Amino acid sequence: MRESNNAPRRGRLSASLLALAIGSIVHANAAAQQTTAAPSPTAAGSASPASPQPSAATEATDLDSVQVVGYRASLGRALDLKRDSVGAIDAIVAEDIADFPDQNIAESLQRIPGITITRESGEGRSISVRGLSGDFTRVRINGIEAIAATGGEGGPNRGRDFDYNVFASELFNSVVVHKTAEAKLDEGSLGAVVDLNTGAPFGYADGVTALVSAQAQYNDVASDTSPRLAGLFAYKDPNDVWAMSISAAYSDDTTFEMGQNTVRWQQAAFRSVRGVDCASNPTDAGCAEVANGFHPRIPRYGEIQVDRERLGVTASLEVRPTDSTRIKFDVLHSKLDAVRSERWGEVLFRGNEKGMDVLDYTLDPATNNLNMMEVNNAWVRNENFEKAWTTEFNQYTLDIEQAFTDTLTGHLLAGTSKSELEFPHEITFVYDDRDYNGYLYDYSNDKNPVLAFNGGDVTNPAAFQMSEFRDRPSSTSHKFDTLAADVQWNFSTDYGLEAGVNYRRFRFQTWGGTRDTGVCAAGLYDCDPDGDGTDDYYGIPATDDLSQVYHFDDDTGAGSTTSWVIPNLDAWREYIDLANQPLRQDQGNIRSVEEKDKGVYVQLNGYKDIGGHDLRFDVGVRYVRTEQTSSGYNSGSYVTIDRPYYSDTLPSFNMAFNITPDLLWRASASKVMTRPGLGSVSPGGSVDSFNYRVSYQNPYLDPTRAKAYDTSLEWYFAEGSILSLAIFYKDIASRPISTERTGTYASTGLPLSLLVPTSPAEQDPEGRPWTISSIDNGPGGSLKGAELGFQVPLSLWLDGVPVLRNMGILGNYTWVDSDVDYTFGDEIVTERLFGLSNKSYNATVYYENDRFNARASVAYRDDYLTGTSGTNNRFEGYGDTFNLDVSAGYKINEHLDLTFEALNLTDDYQDRWTDLATLRRYEWDHTGRVYKVGVRYRF
Repeated sequence: MRESNNAPRRGRLSASLLALAIGSIVHANAAAQQTTAAPSPTAAGSASPASPQPSAATEATDLDSVQVVGYRASLGRALDLKRDSVGAIDAIVAEDIADFPDQNIAESLQRIPGITITRESGEGRSISVRGLSGDFTRVRINGIEAIAATGGEGGPNRGRDFDYNVFASELFNSVVVHKTAEAKLDEGSLGAVVDLNTGAPFGYADGVTALVSAQAQYNDVASDTSPRLAGLFAYKDPNDVWAMSISAAYSDDTTFEMGQNTVRWQQAAFRSVRGVDCASNPTDAGCAEVANGFHPRIPRYGEIQVDRERLGVTASLEVRPTDSTRIKFDVLHSKLDAVRSERWGEVLFRGNEKGMDVLDYTLDPATNNLNMMEVNNAWVRNENFEKAWTTEFNQYTLDIEQAFTDTLTGHLLAGTSKSELEFPHEITFVYDDRDYNGYLYDYSNDKNPVLAFNGGDVTNPAAFQMSEFRDRPSSTSHKFDTLAADVQWNFSTDYGLEAGVNYRRFRFQTWGGTRDTGVCAAGLYDCDPDGDGTDDYYGIPATDDLSQVYHFDDDTGAGSTTSWVIPNLDAWREYIDLANQPLRQDQGNIRSVEEKDKGVYVQLNGYKDIGGHDLRFDVGVRYVRTEQTSSGYNSGSYVTIDRPYYSDTLPSFNMAFNITPDLLWRASASKVMTRPGLGSVSPGGSVDSFNYRVSYQNPYLDPTRAKAYDTSLEWYFAEGSILSLAIFYKDIASRPISTERTGTYASTGLPLSLLVPTSPAEQDPEGRPWTISSIDNGPGGSLKGAELGFQVPLSLWLDGVPVLRNMGILGNYTWVDSDVDYTFGDEIVTERLFGLSNKSYNATVYYENDRFNARASVAYRDDYLTGTSGTNNRFEGYGDTFNLDVSAGYKINEHLDLTFEALNLTDDYQDRWTDLATLRRYEWDHTGRVYKVGVRYRF
């Protein structure tokens, strides 16, 4: 028998990748320390005609010639973009990304007011903007819309959300977040349009620019040290005719997520309670109390191990053959290889309660939770799980700008992006002991409960049988093709007109298969050796050679069992020849969508002097037509639906008025829309036979449509400083809404073949009522909120104090709330939107002189909802989070820097719950602190 010592998989860094990362390329952001920072012309806010204050678009282009030489300078540069824009934007420029202690671009974005992030396995994965989740946010990379999808908890991303953990933050030179709409901006967002921009070759100095960066990264829970490498090579023609750059970033790390999980709580009747046969005594008080109380469905301790290997490469060629012509070609490639392993020791209450005997229990009357239970005849299940995935993202962009005259400029943008997510396997092997006596759980402390196997040795393979296995390979593909053209005519000194057309084709496709089966049902073992028609076994008896003992090495309740036997994946995979077991279609996850969006816009940009006060504005309208074709399985048949096109007319208005030279008032109003989620618009549905749930999609869903209003006051009271207050409101006219009812499986008309073998419903299809949900066009709601932001270098007041004059602070606070309806049977419940935290804030204190720099940053978000839940629980979600990160750097000389970073110094725990009224603990785990030391060398 093999023993698991929790040793992480070590770096898979090949010699060729090491040579690539160190020998030639990357770290585009760090280059800004001695060169320039240049977001693309599509990155910033509204363009306006010539006026005393340049437009944000002009500012973005002019970054090619602006020196950014430190963190404070990069903050000032981002502030200039914000101030010069007509609409409401926030930006991060150059070092602001490169030097933040961040694993990926999502963690950099959380520093922007109103943005919160969702973390998974210790890394940021997705964002919410002003309370609106990633499904309501559009992301553009170098000007064209894209979706990057990857895997993780809950399976692959099959929606419109953007998985930021596909990319390292080093790959990007600037980020601009547009919080208000304008006609020239792509439609499809209720929350924001996020522009991610890789480096511009003309942003570097003449001749050769080259640098490399290397870090060693250590996680104190995984006890793993891993590499993080980056580099850059750029060349700019001294004659300013052409320039090129290539950069890359590589990392290989391991994270352990350690803790406990209940897999929700549920109600069920047990066989007996304190010696009373409940079936024979249905009126017994103890039997009724236990049946009506909530108990954990699958109480367990365990670990989740995630190994990630990430490689990103950018390349750019820019040609300026004349003063009036600019041609830029960008390539972005990213590949993320990951493996997620889970090892659990658990009791499978779910669906097996009628065979269990409750020896003793305690009930909390305030929550109706059965906080303690001791049972006999328990169904012990030990799991070993592994899924591997690869996300490969590729994008090609051609950007051409031509000035025809001094007042007329044309622009052409063409590009394609593709995200391919492949799961070659998603394997689970389980060991069962279905008549275990002496199991105890105690959730009096529901963070570290007591989970104790007191009746026998659960490390002995002889007590277990390998009863079932699962394998669920799948793939998901997102592809965008974009063609856009526009012209800008500055027909007077103070006014300009922009007009453009665009065409986007989006193709989404997903496929899933399953090898889920029981050992006896598959005929892999003679479970009835005496031939009497009754199985003597429910699986293959476990042996030492096919097993390993897992040791849980983290905090638990006193008396908990911390070692148990689990299947050895490789041994069992070979033993049953898993690859050659029958693979059947997972029909609920086989579907596709093709969407074609055609748009046209016109926008007037203007400037007016009103009594010595500058007024800048843009007003315009965008018309877009959406055509959609979707395919999927409906009651076992694959069907295709061509829905009639729908169209939207989206007017918008933005203004920026200087009350004084330093006090700016903004106001915006617009109509906005977000198309329905991709997982909701196929003609089919899915069956969850583990939780007795059927979910139907709807190919005729309409977009979420809203009117958006925004106003702010921004006081730029000193150089590099701001105090701002923004108030926003969205009147949501309509949105897709989920409806639920209960019924029998037979009432759905679906075939029994859709039920997964070994699931509770496959064993007993009508064992309990089914939750049958669908999604329809429903009423809207409202969202409102406010943002408070500040930024100030302390030298304004403390220039004479040696240490404090080199310091500065910045931060923001956001409050947001919403009221939307959810349907539970005949009841309508009003709550906030999923992904919305009522309160969030972040703050940074920094110090910087010629040789040394240091920063400490905190980020907080309030609790938020993620779904409607199930098993008679109303809603589920996550508790609040607080992260503290620090970084420091020391300049040895003009070529060499030393760096140090520390992430998640508070070792913040992930607190997941189910049922909004009682907050029943769903999950409590942590991933540990991360420390990074490194060097940067400039050639």
